[in-house]
Amino acid sequence: MSAPAGAPERPLAAYAAVTAAYWAFMLTDGALRMLVLLHFHVLGFSPIQLAWLFLLYEVAGMVTNLCAGWIAARFGLTSTLYAGLALQIAALVALAQVDAGWTLAVSVVFVMVVQGASGVAKDLAKMSAKSAVKLLAPAGDGGLFRWVAALTGSKNAVKGLGFLLGAALLAGAGFQAAVLGMAAVLAAVLAAVALLMPAGLPRGRKGAKFAEVFSKSRDVNLLSAARLFLFGARDVWFVVGIPIYFQAVFSDGTEAGDRAAFFQVGTFMALWIIGYGAVQAFAPRLLRARDKSLAQTVGLARLWAGVLTLIPLALAAAAWAAGAPADWLTATLIVGLMVFGGVFALNSSLHSYLILAFSSAERVTMDVGFYYMANAAGRLVGTLLSGLAYQAGGLPACLAVAGAMAAASWAAAGRLDRRARAAPAG
Repeated sequence: MSAPAGAPERPLAAYAAVTAAYWAFMLTDGALRMLVLLHFHVLGFSPIQLAWLFLLYEVAGMVTNLCAGWIAARFGLTSTLYAGLALQIAALVALAQVDAGWTLAVSVVFVMVVQGASGVAKDLAKMSAKSAVKLLAPAGDGGLFRWVAALTGSKNAVKGLGFLLGAALLAGAGFQAAVLGMAAVLAAVLAAVALLMPAGLPRGRKGAKFAEVFSKSRDVNLLSAARLFLFGARDVWFVVGIPIYFQAVFSDGTEAGDRAAFFQVGTFMALWIIGYGAVQAFAPRLLRARDKSLAQTVGLARLWAGVLTLIPLALAAAAWAAGAPADWLTATLIVGLMVFGGVFALNSSLHSYLILAFSSAERVTMDVGFYYMANAAGRLVGTLLSGLAYQAGGLPACLAVAGAMAAASWAAAGRLDRRARAAPAG
């Protein structure tokens, strides 16, 4: 099957170059999150202060996604991809300047600002990669679902390795050496991708207007709302709650115990993301999407959102019943959150396909940018609630809020148009 009109003559080569750049970026993104979270937790930051470190990252993501679709339509996809990589390099170099002698307030503000720049970088890279798939994927035979699932799933597996890498670098090399090393590697990747990227991706159009970012499609808007609550349901326990809870459970309070706990927390987070990515990559096969119409795929999105809602509510009840950390609760949380990750991956993969299916090639960057703005808004809300809920009610509160947000995602997905359509899910 051929790629959509206007795509590069070598779509597989362009897809490989885009994927390689996205992989490199997400490896550093995952590592950086663990480095910042664990490094500043050991320095004595509270759960709310840790959440603040990531808030500007998510706010920047919202603003970037709202603008990035227009920027890509105006200046081209390769421009936004390269800009994302370059800005991440600058953010890593800036973080290496953090001084242990700074006051707490100065440290928080500085790291927030740098994380904000990293958030801009991440969403420039993400929007560019996801939009490119719409233009590069072969038409028919499930090509679009397979290509977007492969990109998204592999990206999350790489990000999971980044969590493990970040914890290992913090324990082995220290914070400053870790971020400078990652900046050097990412700079080499940027140079290589810029040299090897095939020509042919859209260069942009001068007449693109910012007002076009806001979609008039009911399905795009409902799917964006479902995405907001879906990622809020994850991050309300993922960002602060579970890492801090497991750090306390696994550490014996000594410096050596803290370092050992870094590896245990980092390993869990890495395995969660890797498993989530693997399920995403195989989602088209698991859901047998090749033979399903778009309307049937919409029905699957509603079904799996409902299944997801039940998991954090059950875990919240278990954590509340335990009252205090216990071996059986730790085992239950690990297994339950892994199951959550698998179901969450199916939901995420369905959403990632549907936003491209609902978009036309002419405004794909606009719709994808708006959709990922909602994604960033969900992460922002989840990040803030993660610190607040954990401070107020511990892990049971985090998980209960996650269940409520998953229910809201299910409600939004349930309103998507399920009328029969001619186009197959591919």
